[in-house]
Amino acid sequence: MKLLKQTSIAALLGMMALPSLTASAAPYSSTLYMPNSHGKSVTTPTAWGASGNVGFVGLGGTYQSPYTDDADGAAVFGVGLGDSKENLGVQIALISLDISEWEEYSSAFHVFKELGDADAIGIGVENVMLTDGGDSEKSFYVVYSRGVQNDWALNKNSNQTKFHYSIGAGTSRFGDKSPADIADGKGKHGTYVFGNVAYEIAEEFNVIADWNGVNFNIGASKSFIINNKIPVGVSVGLADLTTNSGDGVRLVAGAGFGFKL
Repeated sequence: MKLLKQTSIAALLGMMALPSLTASAAPYSSTLYMPNSHGKSVTTPTAWGASGNVGFVGLGGTYQSPYTDDADGAAVFGVGLGDSKENLGVQIALISLDISEWEEYSSAFHVFKELGDADAIGIGVENVMLTDGGDSEKSFYVVYSRGVQNDWALNKNSNQTKFHYSIGAGTSRFGDKSPADIADGKGKHGTYVFGNVAYEIAEEFNVIADWNGVNFNIGASKSFIINNKIPVGVSVGLADLTTNSGDGVRLVAGAGFGFKL
């Protein structure tokens, strides 16, 4: 599975915290501002995920794929279970890696715990292949995310935070360069450490920057509610902004929606 396909899937999975955040109960305290519901990463995990018996569906893709002139896409179907405030949230996803023929599938698992201060910690694994055809190893990771509570970072109209960050470490895609990158003289390894920051603009959307262990990416994400009950998220971004991997800057995009089960 191509690296850019993996990273577009990561953005979709991160956006699937939408139904949980939108349907969440009251904050822990009257002075605590919860993370906003817009997407918070382009190509990296966040600790927040889907929980509370919700389902989600998403589509994502990139143009162009690294070292080709082709577009590439993936579809995500999943559920969020458990209670991330009281115990643990569990997000389980089935990913179609080939939306032209629907013959190649993988899965991803994310377990997370809200820590009570608009922050959370999560662990997960991506690219657990369910069919033949995958060309990447599983990627394990751990990540911490926080909605900053400083006065300048608060949206007092919505009682949500405007500034968010995540920091984590992982294996495989978070540091292993592709064979094409190695052949192109870009080295074998990245940092295996990743992170993202997201800031809300004009109470409308988040602008995002992230480092996925091998390259730098930027984007924007917006969520909204349809018929007062269906949360929808849309994200667009530019990936591979440095020469550290890939052969040029790429457009990545994703959209998804959630629903109560």
